[in-house]
Amino acid sequence: MFESIAHAFQEGGFGMYLIAISSVFIIAVAVERIHFLYFKATIEKDAFVQAMRKYILAGNVGKALALCSQTPTPLSNIIKSGLVKVNKSDAEVQAAMDEASLREVPRVEKRTPYLAMLANVAMLLGLLGTIVGLINCFAAVATGDPSEKATLLAKGISEVMNCTAFGLGTAILALIAFAVLQGKTQKLSDDINEASVSVLNLIVTNRDKLDLSTLGTAREE
Repeated sequence: MFESIAHAFQEGGFGMYLIAISSVFIIAVAVERIHFLYFKATIEKDAFVQAMRKYILAGNVGKALALCSQTPTPLSNIIKSGLVKVNKSDAEVQAAMDEASLREVPRVEKRTPYLAMLANVAMLLGLLGTIVGLINCFAAVATGDPSEKATLLAKGISEVMNCTAFGLGTAILALIAFAVLQGKTQKLSDDINEASVSVLNLIVTNRDKLDLSTLGTAREE
């Protein structure tokens, strides 16, 4: 199979190298986003909110902050920014969380749209290779030996078809990766918005239960 792919790549002409370069960028973006979205930014939202609820209702701000520090994800970073301001007004707590959200949410959303753009680039490169291949093919047929015209035509068509196939294949894989990662990105963004509002409401409605004596120690940790 690999020999067949290598042979088709060689037969595809210069356009194949351009498509290969675009595929390197696609793989790099996809791997980086998978690592971040599925490993560094993912947190069990329901369990995290339940833990926050338990600590806030118990008034233990220190443990709530410690939990955020132990699980440094975009969501926990936003919650932490609000918890360190619990000795301030409700407006300041919300402002701190909003500021952190403006910093953390773009980290979740960045680079994923590049996959859709690279998919279009790969498809267009395949089309470009096809057009160039057809031009060369018909030029060779027009000036070639009559006895070799059929061979030249077949070789030229093989070249343009290989380039088209590789371009479309690369574009399809990039679009699949984009759809999967965009879905994960949207889920994380929705979880961040929902959990942030839930914890903010918990802080605002249970201020009288919060023990602020552990706040300074938690900040130092």
